[in-house]
Parts: sequence; C-alpha cells; structure tokens
Amino acid sequence: MDVIQFIPTHATIRPWVDPTVDARGHDPRSAYVERYWLSVIGPTATWIMRRFAERFDAEPAGFTLDLGHTATSMGLSFAKGSNSPFGRALHRCVMFGLAQPLSDGFAVRRKFPTVAQRHLKRLPADVQAEHDEWARRTISLDRADLARRLVEAGIAPAAAAAASEAAALAS
Repeated sequence: MDVIQFIPTHATIRPWVDPTVDARGHDPRSAYVERYWLSVIGPTATWIMRRFAERFDAEPAGFTLDLGHTATSMGLSFAKGSNSPFGRALHRCVMFGLAQPLSDGFAVRRKFPTVAQRHLKRLPADVQAEHDEWARRTISLDRADLARRLVEAGIAPAAAAAASEAAALAS
C-alpha cells in the first residue's frame, strides 16, 4: 500500500487500466457502489471517485485537476498534507485499491471491483445477504457487455451503467 505523504494542489489524473475490473466492474455512480462500497470507503471517498468518473466521461485519457478547488467545491478543507478531510478521503481511495499515487498525480480506476469478501464481512448481516442475492442474480447477465452496447447505441456512459445495473437487479 502506497501512503500519501504530500497532496499537490494540482494533480494529473490518469485512468488505471485493469482489463478485468474495467470489463466487469461497477461505475462509481452506480447503486452498487452506493449500497456496498460506501460503507467501506466512506462518503467523501465515494464522492471523489464520482467526480473522477464524471471527468473521465469527458476526458477518457486523463486530466489535470485542481485538488484544492475540488475539495472546496465539495465543502471540504484542503491542506497539502494527508490530514485534511479531503486528504484522508483520497488516502482511503489509495488504501482500498481504487487509486494509486504517481509522481505527478494519481492513476484512478474507472470502475470499482466487486467488494471483497473481507470487506463484506464487516457490513450488517442483512446487507451481506442482499449482496449475496445480488451476486446470485447477476451471474447470468453480462452487465459490462450490456452497458457497452448501450453506449455504442448513443446512451451516455452513466445512464448505460445505471440501466445495465437495473437490468441485472430485475433479472
């Protein structure tokens, strides 16, 4: 695990390419992330990842981000050390494998992996059971393929991800 010691005021955000997670993962703005990842990484880290996802929609190869402005626009204080609320949340993204520090910024996953079993065990029993049921129902549907086809048909990426997730939950 890389530890963030210093947070620059501006950072280059690049996609973290992982073919498996990219093909089968969950959009940061999805109900899956809100329901299962939110309690693992916290609301601020979830919102940071959602902000990154929005920018990746417009700039898929990456972008430069003013982290101070981003923190302030989210209602958070910003300090160059990792002890500010924004710094702690960004550190959680790194701790849980959603981002990794680079010399000039961060490589960031465009999709979240399915929550690891060790993290699910810390959730309430009813949420664990709900996740097990979700997994059982979604095995037969290739959500990534459906989302890709919707995007190819002209549907916005966020809407395609939401629609494929809704289809998976309804199956």
